[in-house]
Amino acid sequence: MLKLLPLLLHQARIHQFIRSCSSLRPLPVLTLFTKDPCPLCDEAKEELEPYKHRFVLQEVDITLPENSVWYDRYKYDIPVFHLNGQFLMMHRVNMKVLEKRLKNTENEAVQQFLNVT
Repeated sequence: MLKLLPLLLHQARIHQFIRSCSSLRPLPVLTLFTKDPCPLCDEAKEELEPYKHRFVLQEVDITLPENSVWYDRYKYDIPVFHLNGQFLMMHRVNMKVLEKRLKNTENEAVQQFLNVT
């Protein structure tokens, strides 16, 4: 355990840095492709509640005429999630996938910040 302590402290500092810089960088956009009614979508949104400070949730109603492309693609698969425009998951929230992609996005933001300064 003592060998892990420096690594844990380093990770804690990185997460503290990320939180302190959150006003300097835009949050990633988590897009939920949905329709009304969608009980699975409602359930998914509840599961995402603890993470809502780490992304901006954007909902796209696939039944609207302007979203017909998304309707054709996802009519049998909602809820579907994209993170920053890239497919993330469908049918249910996969917390492991979400956590991994959010960490990757946050790490990329830190690297970009460090490269700029």
